[in-house]
Amino acid sequence: MPVVKQTRIVPFLPEQMFDLVVDVAAYPEFLPWCVASRIREKSETHVVADLVIGFKMVRERFTSRVSLDRPNLTIDTALVEGPFKHLTNNWRFRLADDGKSTEIDIYVDFAFRSALLQRLIEPFFEEAQKRLIGAFEKRAYQRYGDPAGSSSATANNASSAAATV
Repeated sequence: MPVVKQTRIVPFLPEQMFDLVVDVAAYPEFLPWCVASRIREKSETHVVADLVIGFKMVRERFTSRVSLDRPNLTIDTALVEGPFKHLTNNWRFRLADDGKSTEIDIYVDFAFRSALLQRLIEPFFEEAQKRLIGAFEKRAYQRYGDPAGSSSATANNASSAAATV
């Protein structure tokens, strides 16, 4: 069962990154393999959403409940239904020591019900997680611009780095 724990520092404010992750409806616009999303229910404290993930010949839909804690800048996702035995995804956003960047802690743990699907996905899971995090960073540059206020070279470099992660 793959478990990925990752810490990443990005040059955006914690609230900005929190808002990107909460915007589940926009996932198909920028997340690799996210084919579709549908919000079933939404409030200040939670979102219930369906995501369709497609990769090569595999296409799966799952529903998750996303708990939002804006004051503490945490997001916790749990499986409602889908092809998983279990799925847990946690995001923690903190202002980095420099006072202008965000330290993001991500934890993902899942297992598919299908042993075949598990064997197909498992070897690529850690790399896929890195690409997903890179996609959020690239999206932050697209939405918020270059926080350093320097030339667009910084944003282009981040986009290139995100694409290769």
